[in-house]
Amino acid sequence: MISFLVGSIVDKSAPMLVLNVNGVGYEVQASLNTFAALPAIGSDIKLLIHFVVREDAQLLYGFAESSERQLFRSLIKVNGVGPKLAITILSGIDAVSFSRCILANDVASLIRLPGIGKKTAERLIVEMKDRLQEWHSEDVLSNGELLDVDGRTTDGSAVSRSKMLADAETALVSLGYKPVEASKALARLDLSAMSSSEDAIRAALKAMVSG
Repeated sequence: MISFLVGSIVDKSAPMLVLNVNGVGYEVQASLNTFAALPAIGSDIKLLIHFVVREDAQLLYGFAESSERQLFRSLIKVNGVGPKLAITILSGIDAVSFSRCILANDVASLIRLPGIGKKTAERLIVEMKDRLQEWHSEDVLSNGELLDVDGRTTDGSAVSRSKMLADAETALVSLGYKPVEASKALARLDLSAMSSSEDAIRAALKAMVSG
């Protein structure tokens, strides 16, 4: 079992990043919430890991916060929810908003997430109500910021608006949204207030989920 990895970011293209750990490159899938906290390529970070072994693959899922990993582990216990869908859910909605949806029986908000139909939303509400306490644990981060290996907070580098839009649209499509939906959502954003494609992705997801 791999609990965490400490290394430098070699590449990041949501939802996949490559971490160099002592000369070995690990491919790690992460939610857009974790991606938004990632520093620039070349920076050293610590990621919490959930390790999945299948007959045809060994998969690593990375998390900036312990509470997000706990929620991920609770989600994949739900009938019909695998790791890929769990990452999609965590990319489209934060843990607090998800909890509110579950407690309020808010099917309408859940089905706005890609890959979530009415039956899956209803099953999430039924099965997750008893599991919400599982991920209420102390985070490994300070104020939601990703710490580098020395405990310092880090910031991502700014990218051009055109690349920001291209990267954001690619990530949204990979999460299950149609290209037209992704383009329309991104077109409504004020990119001047954003410094990375992750900022754009999160803003677009928030807009699409809320209505």
